[in-house]
Amino acid sequence: MSLAVRIARAELRGGLRGFRIFLLCLMLGVAAITAVGEVREAIKAGLAAEGSTMLGGQAEMEFTYRRATPEERDWIVANARAFSEVVEMRSMAALEDGSETALTQLKAVDGAWPLLGQAQLDPPVGVAALAGQGGVPGAFLDPVLADRLGLQPGDTFKIGGESFVLMARLVREPDAASAGMAFGARSVVALSSLEGTPLLAPGTLYETKYRVLLPEGTSLSALSRAAEDRFAGAGMKWADETRAAPSIERFTDRLSSFLVLVGLAGLAVGGVGISATVQAWIARKAATIATLRALGASGTTIRGAFLIQLAVLTTVGVAAGLALGGGAVFAARGLIADAMPVPVEVSLSARPLYEAAIYGALTAGIFALWPLARLSELRAATLYREAEKPRRGLPPLGFLAIIAGLTAALVLAAVLFSGLPTLTLVTLGGVAGALVLLALAAMGIRALARRFAPRTSRRPALHAALAAIGAPRSEATAVILALGLGLTVLSAVAQVQSGLRGAIAQELPQQAPAFFLLDIPPPERAALVDRLMAQEGVSRIDTVPMLRGIVTEINGQNAREVAGEHWVLRGDRGVTFAETPREELTAGEWWPEGYTGPPLVSVSQEEATELGLKLGDKLTVNILGRDIVAEITSFRNVDFSTMGIGFVLTFDAATLSSAPHTDLATVYAPPETEAGLLRLMAQEFPTVTAVPVREALSRVSEALGSIATAVGLAASVTLVTGFAVLLGAAASGEEARAREAALLKTLGATRGLILRSFALRAALMGAAAGIIAVGVGALAGWAVLVLVMESSFRFDALAALLVVAGGMAAVLLAGTLFALRPLSARPARVLRAQE
Repeated sequence: MSLAVRIARAELRGGLRGFRIFLLCLMLGVAAITAVGEVREAIKAGLAAEGSTMLGGQAEMEFTYRRATPEERDWIVANARAFSEVVEMRSMAALEDGSETALTQLKAVDGAWPLLGQAQLDPPVGVAALAGQGGVPGAFLDPVLADRLGLQPGDTFKIGGESFVLMARLVREPDAASAGMAFGARSVVALSSLEGTPLLAPGTLYETKYRVLLPEGTSLSALSRAAEDRFAGAGMKWADETRAAPSIERFTDRLSSFLVLVGLAGLAVGGVGISATVQAWIARKAATIATLRALGASGTTIRGAFLIQLAVLTTVGVAAGLALGGGAVFAARGLIADAMPVPVEVSLSARPLYEAAIYGALTAGIFALWPLARLSELRAATLYREAEKPRRGLPPLGFLAIIAGLTAALVLAAVLFSGLPTLTLVTLGGVAGALVLLALAAMGIRALARRFAPRTSRRPALHAALAAIGAPRSEATAVILALGLGLTVLSAVAQVQSGLRGAIAQELPQQAPAFFLLDIPPPERAALVDRLMAQEGVSRIDTVPMLRGIVTEINGQNAREVAGEHWVLRGDRGVTFAETPREELTAGEWWPEGYTGPPLVSVSQEEATELGLKLGDKLTVNILGRDIVAEITSFRNVDFSTMGIGFVLTFDAATLSSAPHTDLATVYAPPETEAGLLRLMAQEFPTVTAVPVREALSRVSEALGSIATAVGLAASVTLVTGFAVLLGAAASGEEARAREAALLKTLGATRGLILRSFALRAALMGAAAGIIAVGVGALAGWAVLVLVMESSFRFDALAALLVVAGGMAAVLLAGTLFALRPLSARPARVLRAQE
């Protein structure tokens, strides 16, 4: 081993010549993973540091559909040193004459709001300004909402049919992030101004949040347990400063995990460059290896020397990647803070660093060991005689076992770090599958080039290009693998984005409603339906009764412990009741008309399957603070993709019909009638909230577009790495190009013909990589849209064309950069150097 160390030390003194691509590929992949991880940790640190401010208190107790009873309120006050009550709902803001309307997320606050932090207002009035002026209560409006309605401070308008005067624009509210995603701009009014109005009438949809500051020394965990005991069966949801915005934290974890997996795709591309670099390095060191063998050095000693050098270089590359990724995040901390909807605290965290280091080291080991294993096959005579080449094939079994072990360790690390085993395995499987397909395609393209090259003898430039692609030492495999994987990711993202835009633009007008109408008082339902159906363009209105409920238990056991974190169990869900089924039954039987027995419930088939429910199971659902235990008697086929009315849970009518509730309606009408219908609703039914479906989907589309942009940026690192591999392949092939150009010149070829040959070679390899990427990316896009999002897939030809053109341009650029010197070299000098 001491001899191997001395040999490695001597080789390393020669510097990093020939390893720039190795280091660049490793550095870029590690830097991307580091940067994503550091941003994730910065968001988590910000949530932890500002959790109480974002929540609006150290702890929060939320009730759906109701406010706390006097006894419940007394318990909350008794356990707090400060207390604030906030009611949130959706409503309609409108001008006094109803000529302009807009959906708003209404927050009604008491005089203690905000317990923590300060609301930023323009002009800078205090919360006391919500008392209003001239006997009209005041309101703060989001600038977007104020501008949409054309309101200035001092102007009056209506929310839910009640008059308010705009006192200030709401620039920032400290507890905004805890509210989650909203489909309307924010408005803030005094809670006292809603007392006794239809907005807080029994059955309307709202949430009441009680925020508290705790006495010194109070244990959050102990108070949480006490609150759960006190409010058992009351439908209370607990939150505290340790997880002030769980939905944001969950989204951040999942998106960052996926982006890290995309970063691993970049490392895989870099692995191709690493493998090619090591192979070229071994070829350059053939004479050194032969000399060592001739002097009696064993294969183990030589491999040890090479492994030590690779370990040192890997350490340098990983360290450079960690520094680049961490430094980039730290340098851009101001931009990151401005772009995030939650506070962030940017500092170098340990976890992203060791996570990225492990990924980088394992990837380098996997891809470097493959060519290094061939050293055991190289004999001194073989190395001195270039004409005798070592056989190609798999490495020895011992090396295969080590490579397999490193690959398994990489997969295991990705599963453990991401916490999303299914997504991780699918993504890594997709990357591995894409690499296999690209490698097979490269073999096929080289075989086709060898087959067709003899048929193009009358076209010298094309003949030379095809001969070079099909040659034994062709760079086609490295080019197609490196560029193809990056283009595949971008192609998949482009197809998914195109599919989502197409679904919204083409499918929505044909099958989705124009509006959801919320909080319809049952006595007004008939009049509302008659009035709207009389309007031109309205083709259909569906109405159902609606309440909100929380699934708390399955067969008497905690629902989340039984079925996990399923979306049906996170928070409250809409529920309805009916005498007859609205959807087709897939199993079981419906209750008879006029049924008055124990509570029964029908569940949507897909969600029931995911939750592991079966006929006869008992669900406990808390509605209006009352636990209802119902037996499952049937499953239904509920199609949520139509955007129409659909409920996971439908109860028998006798169980819920006497409970305070409102009606939900869907209105089907063409887009051109929507503005007029909104004005009519504001004037004649001001307490009813209209949610425009197209506007809501537009917000969802924007969110999905942001995610796709983030994935695209991560994929761009893969492309940059791929381009670096292209440069490496072109650089390593520069000597071969010089020899080829010299031979062609000797045979009478002009520089123009040789340049065309080089350009054709690059264009053909780039087009091949692009076409393969389009095919694999389209397959991935189809899987995401059809299997995951349950939408339709439409192939986007323009996006595909851009991907192919990008592949051709990248290879042309890389090839051209390293073609100029071979073209200018004198043939005699090049050929004499080969003797």
